[in-house]
Amino acid sequence: MEQPIAVTRQSFDDWMIPVYAPADFILVRGEGSRVWDQQGKEYIDFAGGIAVNALGHAHPVVKAALVEQAGKLWHLGNGYTNEPVLRLAKMLIDATFADKVFFCNSGAEANEAALKLARKYALDNFGAEKNQIVAFNNAFHGRTLFTVSAGGQPKYSQDFAPLPGGITHTAYNDLAAAAEVINDRTCAVIVEPIQGEGGVLPADGEFLQGLRELCDRHNALLIFDEVQTGMGRTGDLYAYMQYGVVPDVLTTAKALGGGFPIGAMLTTDALAKTLGVGTHGTTYGGNPLATAVAGAVFSQINTPEVLSGVKQRHLWFIEELNKINQQYPIFAEIRGGGLLIGCVLKPDYAGKAKQITQYANEEGVIALIAGPNVVRFTPSLVIPEADVREGLARFARAVARICS
Repeated sequence: MEQPIAVTRQSFDDWMIPVYAPADFILVRGEGSRVWDQQGKEYIDFAGGIAVNALGHAHPVVKAALVEQAGKLWHLGNGYTNEPVLRLAKMLIDATFADKVFFCNSGAEANEAALKLARKYALDNFGAEKNQIVAFNNAFHGRTLFTVSAGGQPKYSQDFAPLPGGITHTAYNDLAAAAEVINDRTCAVIVEPIQGEGGVLPADGEFLQGLRELCDRHNALLIFDEVQTGMGRTGDLYAYMQYGVVPDVLTTAKALGGGFPIGAMLTTDALAKTLGVGTHGTTYGGNPLATAVAGAVFSQINTPEVLSGVKQRHLWFIEELNKINQQYPIFAEIRGGGLLIGCVLKPDYAGKAKQITQYANEEGVIALIAGPNVVRFTPSLVIPEADVREGLARFARAVARICS
């Protein structure tokens, strides 16, 4: 048998288009909430593949579903349906407000589909002038040209002008500002219940309820981007349930596949009719391999034990992070919900989030940033208590180095 090509971290710089700046080690194996690099060094994983590995690494139930389906059928194309995709659709429908589902491969694709649905629904029902999309500053909705334009972070979009038009950005959590820009020409409002990439900033309940009322008043669709908050991340299956505000369209991805690429757009029967045969599509979306894996993930997460466990794990994190902050007063605020947690740095430590995560790597724990001033944690929803406490002990050593 031919030996695999030998690779090192330098191989990335030699062969890959440099859109990422990965850590200086290569991870090769994971089990539960721990991962190991090429040299055998162990890390506790508080990043979870950016809120993707909701059941940790190599979960036995998910692995079994992957292996079983891999021995049956991988891909067909959208001229044919398959059993796993239909079962997963029914699971999502039964557990949410939705009547219909569109499957794709990523959060960006799900948001792209949602925005296209909104534009076409408005065109079909109200005319061409009703085409404006309202989004929010510091939002993140993906990297396609449409979704990166809807995201409210010019650093990600400005180099790709001319950008798609008809998108207005306003302040997050400011209902009065939203009311000034939402009008009868608005076809959709897209919002994250917790801004993830934008700094782990939760929406106020009154803000989301106000958006619902504004959308109803102006016949606009309310789209909840739950790519990061969905699939149990906040302690409810989807964050809209926690807020008691039901959107017209919901997008989900990341943890839906537990590490296998899949995304979905959920909506009602009335709106689903907008996208008839040929109006939208995707080659790989809804393939039997992805949907079989996602079905196993969904069945594991959508249980009282896992969802209540997220809330318990939130308390473990907050308890230990508060202890760290008492010893090393570096955080101005610890915010978020469930296992989407952001630690906001005080002004004296502004811009040092990346350095903290680099020190954390050296101490044997993997964390994320959400902008230059926020350290973010999105671990497995089933991470053991021992891993939480040991990982935060390692993280405390990283913080101590910053403060010394």
